[in-house]
Amino acid sequence: MSEMNYEQTLDLVIEKALKAGATQADAAIDSSNGVDVSVRNGQLETVERDESRGMSLRCFVGQKQAHVSGSDLSPDAIDALIDRCVSMAKIAPEDKYAGIAAPEELAKDYPDLKLWGDDPVEAEVLEDEAIRAEAAARAIPGVKDVPGSGSSWSVSEIWLAASNGFRAHKRASLSGVGLSAIAEKDGVMERDYESYTSRRREDRPSPEEIGRVAGERTVARLGAEKLSSQKATVFYDRRVSASLIGSFIGAISGAAIARGTSFLKDKMGEQVFGNGIELIDNPFLEYGLGSRSFDGEGRPVQLTKLVEDGRLTQWLLNGPSARQLGLKPNGFASAGFGDPPGIATSNLHLTPGEKSPEELISSAGKVLQITEMFGPSINANTGDYSVGVSGYWHDGEGNRVPVSEITVADNLIDMFARMIPASDLEFRNRTNAPGLLIEGMTIAGR
Repeated sequence: MSEMNYEQTLDLVIEKALKAGATQADAAIDSSNGVDVSVRNGQLETVERDESRGMSLRCFVGQKQAHVSGSDLSPDAIDALIDRCVSMAKIAPEDKYAGIAAPEELAKDYPDLKLWGDDPVEAEVLEDEAIRAEAAARAIPGVKDVPGSGSSWSVSEIWLAASNGFRAHKRASLSGVGLSAIAEKDGVMERDYESYTSRRREDRPSPEEIGRVAGERTVARLGAEKLSSQKATVFYDRRVSASLIGSFIGAISGAAIARGTSFLKDKMGEQVFGNGIELIDNPFLEYGLGSRSFDGEGRPVQLTKLVEDGRLTQWLLNGPSARQLGLKPNGFASAGFGDPPGIATSNLHLTPGEKSPEELISSAGKVLQITEMFGPSINANTGDYSVGVSGYWHDGEGNRVPVSEITVADNLIDMFARMIPASDLEFRNRTNAPGLLIEGMTIAGR
C-alpha cells in the first residue's frame, strides 16, 4: 500500500513521544482500501473506491492521558502530532485507572489467524453480483421495485506499537452483497432486505439466493395488521435475536459494573439463563468477523464461556475497568492502541437448543414472531425493556398473519431466565444466536 515502513515509523513515534515527556505511549497506523458497487434496473449506478490511511497516538504523563489522530504521515506532520499529544497529556485531568498493559501481561506467541479471504475483486465482478441479486429479487411475484442492490470488497491493515514493547500487525478482508426490495398491496408499501458479509465470498450464499430472500421477505409483509394488546409468547427470529444477547453483554461490561449501572451487577455466579444454556466467546474462529489473536491492549485472549450451564461466570474487563474493580483484565479490551480502550467480545454465540423454530412455535400455541425491531428502550439499572416490532402472528391453528406497529415489553432479567433457544444457530456475524422463545411477554397493539 505504501513504501513507508510502518513498523519503523511507529518505533520512531514511540521513541520521540517518550523523549518529549511522555511516560507511556501507544500508537497505531491503519491503511484500508475497497470498492463498493451499486446497481439499479440492471444497470451500473455507482462505483466508489476508497483508500485511506492514518495514525492514532495516545500519550501518558503519569496518570494523565491524551490521544490524537491524523491522516498526514509526513515527517513534519508526525512530529507535530507527537508534540500536540504530549502537550495535551500534560494538562489533562488525572485518571488513576488509566495506563497500558505491563510487559508481563502481554500476549506472546499468539496465533496467526486466517482473516484474509479474497484477493482484490474487480468492480466488474462486484457489478455482476449486484445485478444477479437484483434480478432474483425482482423475479419474486409481488415485488414492485428494488431501490438499490450493491456488492463490495475491502481490505484493512493495522500496525500497532506501545512503549511496553508490544508490536503487532493485522491484515483482513471483507466482502458483501446486500439489497432491499419494495412490494405494494392496496396502496400500502412494504420494504425488507437481505445482506451478507463474510471474509471469503465462497462462504456466503449466492447473489441469487440473497436476492430471492430479500424479495420473499418483502412480499410476505404485505397486508400487515395490528395486533390486539395481550400477554403472549414471543419468538425472536434469528434475524433479531442477537440484539437480546447484545443487551446482556452490555450489562456484564466491566465499565458498567464499575459504575454500578447494570441490572446484572449482583448476578455473578448466579443462574441467569436456563439450565444447559451457554454463551461462548471464541476469538480464534477461522475467518470469523470478530477473530483476534490478542485484545485491544495486547493482552492474551482465549475461548471463554461467559455463561456456563446458565450461570454467569465473569465480567468483560479491559485494563481500566479491571483496575477499578480490583480484578485482573481478561482479554476483552477493544481498540486501545492510540485511543482509550473500550470493551468488546470477539465471535460470540449462544448455544442452540434441540427444537427447530417451527417446532417451538407450533408447540407454544399463539405466538408473535418478531422479524424486525425499532428503537429498543432499556433501563440499565433495572433491566426494564420495551421495543417496537413487526413480524408475524401465529394463531395456534396453523395460520400466520403479518403484523406491525406493535410494542413488546418485559424485564430482561426475567426474559433471560425464561428464554428457550431454537436449533437454528448460524455463524454469520460477530454475535450469533438462534431463534429465542420467551413466554408471557406484554404485547401492546391496538
